[in-house]
Amino acid sequence: MALTIPFDNSYARLPERFYARLPPTPVATPKLIRVNAALAEELGISAAGLASPEGVEVLAGNRVAAGSEPIAQAYAGHQFGGFTPQLGDGRAILLGEVVDQAGRRRDIQLKGSGPTPFSRRGDGRAALGPVLREFIVSEAMHAMGIPTTRSLAAVTTGEEVYRETALPGAVLTRVAASHIRVGTFQFFAVRGDEEALRILADHVIARHDPDLAGTDRPYHGLIAAVAKRQAELIARWLLIGFVHGVMNTDNMAVSGETIDYGPCAFMDAYDPGMVLSSIDHGGRYAYGNQPRIGQWNLARLAETLLPLLGAADEAAAVEQAQEALSGYVPAFQSAYTTGLLAKIGIASPRPGDEELVQTLLNRLAEQGADFTNSFRALSDAEAGDDAPLRAALGEAWDGWSADWRARLAQAPGDAATRRDAMRAVNPAVIPRNHLVEAAIAAAVERSDFGPFEALLDATSRPFDDAADPRFRAPPRPEERVRATFCGT
Repeated sequence: MALTIPFDNSYARLPERFYARLPPTPVATPKLIRVNAALAEELGISAAGLASPEGVEVLAGNRVAAGSEPIAQAYAGHQFGGFTPQLGDGRAILLGEVVDQAGRRRDIQLKGSGPTPFSRRGDGRAALGPVLREFIVSEAMHAMGIPTTRSLAAVTTGEEVYRETALPGAVLTRVAASHIRVGTFQFFAVRGDEEALRILADHVIARHDPDLAGTDRPYHGLIAAVAKRQAELIARWLLIGFVHGVMNTDNMAVSGETIDYGPCAFMDAYDPGMVLSSIDHGGRYAYGNQPRIGQWNLARLAETLLPLLGAADEAAAVEQAQEALSGYVPAFQSAYTTGLLAKIGIASPRPGDEELVQTLLNRLAEQGADFTNSFRALSDAEAGDDAPLRAALGEAWDGWSADWRARLAQAPGDAATRRDAMRAVNPAVIPRNHLVEAAIAAAVERSDFGPFEALLDATSRPFDDAADPRFRAPPRPEERVRATFCGT
């Protein structure tokens, strides 16, 4: 079947200093791993066409599809607090954009598609393991309702990449509302290129915040809009126990999507101080630090836009930027508190409710209880079956549960409706790190993609109680996630 992709490439129409034009680097013998048929349908692309020999050539970078204008995007970024003035797509190529069936503009990008002018001596390739990890985790995030980039397809390349050892290579096809980052603005700000900053800001407004166009303070509004999206996104990360692991400014998308799944994972035992990235020696990106780092990153975005705010002087511009950012903390607190209370069955908050749920979190931390399974078990406990939570929390459960049941007795609605609402926000299945690693090992060591497919299927139905028990069970002590690696 012939492959047709209805490209309409707005970013490639921006000035040439925004990117480098180049095609992907062909690979030896590409072979399809998986096409995300449901996502392809959303994009108006034939899944069968993507799976065809011609489609696999496009997904591997061996063929440039009609209408594609491949580019590597330029950006800078703060990495673990230190600024690098030029980063950019060192192993990714933006093939182009499509307007999907719902009228949303979406990027289609290849990751692992070969070196670019931004590769910084890297090979521009991706190993199979990180490609499978991003496919699984990004699609699980989507299934849980978390804004995220998506995985459209993955192929092996028939070539090896060299990290600590030789590993099979792969290419991921990623879909995003856009790949514009805080670091994209920083790239032009550090060069003093005010014209490019204005062009970029106008492009983002047209693409993500069209209601701001023509307003009195569009760039002030842009800062506020990005801050609100990031606040709500990070709150949702915390509510499912997700640790991004590398919240550099070049990994913060202004669209409000989760992007760049490197050293990420979901917590097993609840620990607010959990640090996962093997290179995060100072704990900068610990689970509980994520809201603070999100705010820090947004301050860096606001700094880049100071020249566009139309203020009389720098002090006035800073004041305007601070005003635009002032909504971040209340937006985060509202989303996080509302989400936490929903997890314990409270839809209409009252004074004292925040203390009630915080007490539960404290007891989960004290007992090293499993975050996901404990919250999922609350829906059964509400109906009377509290054996799993008593086993996890011991005596700590009894005192808290008495207060909790007394509070629920005052809540409107019936128990069955409340239980269903709790089940809709407390996943039964997450892509636990030991399961992801097992799926990767099977694929890398034995070319067995069965575990990958099984885990992908289970995590695409995260609220399903009928899921295979092995995907719901917490890891054994030796399987618990303690460190993750970028894999680039």
